[in-house]
Amino acid sequence: MVGKKSGRALLREEGLQRTDNNMEFSTWPQVNMINQKNYYTEFLKRDDQVLALRLQHDERLDRRKKAAVDIDRARAQGAADGVPFVEPDPELDEDEAMDDIDSENFGSKTIIFHPGSANLRVGLATDALPKTVPMVIARKSQHTESERSEPLPKRQKLSKEGATEELFGEDFATQYNTMAADFRTFRRSNKRRVLPNSRELVQKWNTAVPADIISEHNDRVHVEWTELPADRKQAPEYIVGDAALRIPEKSSPKYRLYWPMRHGWLNEEDYATRNMVTRDFFLILEESIKTELGLRNRREWSQYSAVFVIPDLYEKVLVAEMLRQAIVEFGFQRVCFIQESVAATFGAGYGISCVVDMGHMKTSIACVEDGMVIEESRINLKYGGADVTDTFVRMMLFDKFNYQELNLLRRHDMLLAKELRETYGTMSDENISVQQYTMYVRAHGEQTRKYDFKLYDEGMLAPLGYFRPAIFDHTDKLNGRRKLISRSADLYDGRPNDPMSPAHFAVLDYAVKNIPSAVTAPPAKPARPLPTPVSTSTPSKARLLGLPPHMNGNGDTTPASSVAGSPPPEDMGTPQPGDATESTDPTLPDTDALDLVVPIMPLHSAILTSIEHASGLDDRRRRDLLGSIMLIGGMSKTPAIHTYLEAQLRAAMPQYPKEILVARPPKELDPEMLVWKGGSVFGGLRVTNDSWIGGVEWDRLGGRILNYKVLWHW
Repeated sequence: MVGKKSGRALLREEGLQRTDNNMEFSTWPQVNMINQKNYYTEFLKRDDQVLALRLQHDERLDRRKKAAVDIDRARAQGAADGVPFVEPDPELDEDEAMDDIDSENFGSKTIIFHPGSANLRVGLATDALPKTVPMVIARKSQHTESERSEPLPKRQKLSKEGATEELFGEDFATQYNTMAADFRTFRRSNKRRVLPNSRELVQKWNTAVPADIISEHNDRVHVEWTELPADRKQAPEYIVGDAALRIPEKSSPKYRLYWPMRHGWLNEEDYATRNMVTRDFFLILEESIKTELGLRNRREWSQYSAVFVIPDLYEKVLVAEMLRQAIVEFGFQRVCFIQESVAATFGAGYGISCVVDMGHMKTSIACVEDGMVIEESRINLKYGGADVTDTFVRMMLFDKFNYQELNLLRRHDMLLAKELRETYGTMSDENISVQQYTMYVRAHGEQTRKYDFKLYDEGMLAPLGYFRPAIFDHTDKLNGRRKLISRSADLYDGRPNDPMSPAHFAVLDYAVKNIPSAVTAPPAKPARPLPTPVSTSTPSKARLLGLPPHMNGNGDTTPASSVAGSPPPEDMGTPQPGDATESTDPTLPDTDALDLVVPIMPLHSAILTSIEHASGLDDRRRRDLLGSIMLIGGMSKTPAIHTYLEAQLRAAMPQYPKEILVARPPKELDPEMLVWKGGSVFGGLRVTNDSWIGGVEWDRLGGRILNYKVLWHW
């Protein structure tokens, strides 16, 4: 009798029994539970875990190895020749050396770029002065810029019997007459002689004296116009720089001028796409390298480094695009960035200063201490030399200037108006009187016209707009803003992260309250879903134009912390066209509303606002900054503007009668070139190795490398 077999025996006979082969249940690694009472991580806590710092350490180590090999070789060579070897001083800092690895000057392979709204300064770090290239490009078009728009400055459409006071509107006439009356009072207080009918004399003369025609052979000055090929098909697609400004208005084919930068921003108004404006911007840089520096072969550019001078209140989108273009398209070996105010102190040799950069279309103010910009003090005012020129022309036309067809959109008229402003603009009332002057209008294909005209106080009242900015025209300064290039936003919470400062917010608040023309109407936007709060226990205080709460009476001045780790609200609201806010956090500024306000404030008030936010409660720092105010930029060349500004500051701060000092750049330096000169000093320093960005770092991290490389808080 055969006994009953067990199930294991049956499985063993059938070959189905499981056998232990010491194999894991899964090849996927099993992670044990973390002891939450005592756990530690070293992620991104050591320098060798950060790519930028690790590459710096490797480069420094390679340099030390090479230096050790050179010392051993020199020691052996000295022993063979019987010459005693002098050991190097171990206490010498290796970063103090100014020689390159190839025993060349460290700055001979470094190009310094300082782009602006009107001009581009470019040159090698070893050059004494930079090359100046107008920041303009001319492209083929059906119509020129003067044919596409109405004449500038814009006139009111009047009948033949229309009064001159209505030529530029009632607001301008009121502002101009008020400034003229205050100027007469100011002159009388300074014991100056004031004639009661000075303006009437100017208007009567300008109305009665016509232009004189000068034939070509009698004109001693000949303008060198840009010559174009006779065949239209052979004409270049674009022309850059000075040659673009000298293209005749009636050329064949016609060209239109484009300015990629306006008011310190990329010009979004005159372009249709973002690629077009960035293309023209970098095309001007590329052509300047080829023509001004003589580097026509792009293969040589890989041996050069580049230093870009950027504004204090920069836009991260543009800076990141500069880095990408310089590394990828231009092929530079390495790139670094420096802020304008820091570069100015480098060029002037100041340790602490309040830098006032009076540019063509913007005026920036920032306080610098020990090579670092005080972030709370940065201000960017949207007026400059172009506004002074426009106001000067409007004042002359208001006084019946005999060249009534003056149009700033025509190239020869634009250059003529700039020359007149530079010649007759002043801030000194010593020589202000009714005087006769002469100018010549030279246009291509036309005979030269000679105008004898008279001026009175227009040459001083126009630059006086720096202290009364309401006289400037602010209507078109925000046209096209954010049409092509959106604001930079944080990667985690999506909030705008472009640099701002409390001083700049104070300027915006002043403009909203005191200068109505600085506030533009919001554009029509489609409705979009906005987060709806679950409950509102207390109503939030209304904020004017979305400005920060500390600028509208809210006592909470602490910025909100990041909400990157917070989950999004589950209840999303429906589209609300009437709601102007984009965030339920009342402590955050409404960035869309900020883009509707032109930052405008009198120059002396803006300087004091910047110094106040930079010094805080430190009276010693405030005194140091008041005593080291430095004016740079093209408009700082206006005669007596330093004296006038110093008088305005002392009147506003009578408690500091001796501390306030407005100084010029030292050592007879050109204030227009000072920022570029500081960039060249910075580019020639070995210590800037920590801020250089190479191709390897860009390939691995992209624009994120700027967080580790720039010398300020990115």
